[in-house]
Amino acid sequence: MSEVLVAASNLQPGTPLIDGSVRWQEWPRSAVDPTFITQDTAPNMSAVIKGAVVRAPLVEGEPLTAEKIVHADSAGFMAAMVNPGMRAVSVAISTESGAGGFILPNDRVDVLETVLVSDQPRRFGSHTLLSAVRVLAVDQTFKEDKDQKVVLAKTATLELTPHQAEQIERAAAAGTISLSLRSLGDDGVHNVPPASADAHAGPADGATAPTTIIRYGVARVSGGEQGD
Repeated sequence: MSEVLVAASNLQPGTPLIDGSVRWQEWPRSAVDPTFITQDTAPNMSAVIKGAVVRAPLVEGEPLTAEKIVHADSAGFMAAMVNPGMRAVSVAISTESGAGGFILPNDRVDVLETVLVSDQPRRFGSHTLLSAVRVLAVDQTFKEDKDQKVVLAKTATLELTPHQAEQIERAAAAGTISLSLRSLGDDGVHNVPPASADAHAGPADGATAPTTIIRYGVARVSGGEQGD
């Protein structure tokens, strides 16, 4: 008999491997496939699964192979990180549009779109396009190091639905995209109104747009006077 590394439970693509998700199991030596991970060839289980993600579905008791898992330094790692049905889409960011470099992998962000709505006078409109979007990577950084505080990146890779990916492409072509960092404990959508047909409209001619001042979490609206 030989000891073969197998799945301890059913594992779906994108699941990070930990010590409890795999186990050694006795296997007839004559039935051991060369692609199996055995205790003879890889006695240190923790070293085998460190930084590994499930790439293809595994059922309980199924042997792990190089085709079923992918490590962080492999080309297919990003595809394994994306949840089924979702897409990895990269957007261009700068220090100013990326929360000063404080956005890191696995953070949640809102995506803001800003467009030019009038040349004379020159005015811009902005609204929240998407909310609570998961950040997969910043440039080519796909995990947060222990002492890492900021990443001054040029691109951020977001996990989006196919429809959201189309929205992002249209927004990037029409104007500027910015990312707004959400709190670690806030991954839901709160108080975000749906985008309307006149979301880009500015204040009426001769009018002064109302200003919302938020101080210590309390909002107060001022202004909004009508001109001649």
